[in-house]
Amino acid sequence: MESISPNKAIIPDSQKLRGSIFENIMTRLIALILILFAPFSFSKAGSFEHDFVSAALERTKQNVSYNGSYFKIAYPNGDVPAHRGVCTDVVIRSYRAIGTDLQSLVHQDMSLNFGQYPSNRIWGLTSTDKNIDHRRVPNLQVFFARKGQSLPITSDPEDYVPGDLVTWMLPGNLPHIGVVTDQLSMESANPLIVHNIGGGPELDDMLFNYEITGHYRYVPEEYNN
Repeated sequence: MESISPNKAIIPDSQKLRGSIFENIMTRLIALILILFAPFSFSKAGSFEHDFVSAALERTKQNVSYNGSYFKIAYPNGDVPAHRGVCTDVVIRSYRAIGTDLQSLVHQDMSLNFGQYPSNRIWGLTSTDKNIDHRRVPNLQVFFARKGQSLPITSDPEDYVPGDLVTWMLPGNLPHIGVVTDQLSMESANPLIVHNIGGGPELDDMLFNYEITGHYRYVPEEYNN
């Protein structure tokens, strides 16, 4: 049993509790200040960041059941039933809302550069499939890297700005994707993510909850003119 030296300060439990409460309050206060003064919190209307993030946030108002079943869909601008979807459908529908059809864009690039995509390595496919190719995270990762920007993966939340796309590897080796928004968490001050991890599209503080496998930015050509 350890003997306590008379000179050793003993901090009462009540003092420890007050310190913990004060630390919690200060953390929340700092987070609030960051939210109020974050430079990226005010996306200009008509900009890619504003339009895409707004479209992603709109997805959280939709009643969508998580369902990864294979569907035969129209082409171009095809979609699975509106009340169904997975994580990739959040991204696909958000881009479609601002006039960009990832189904046709991914299909066109895969048709010309099939070997650059992991369809054969992962799923054993030997040709493109307009119904599903754009709905698979690994394919979107290749597309965004080829046609957009592949950005550094860091642990600094400030490196993830509105309109960025982030991919993760969930337990069970399940790839996942979400959209970085212009809203910050009151708890962590991390940017909130729109994603569908099983409960439908939601706005969530989960940026660093899983292993990040990719960080991308894809701005459609019409926003670059």
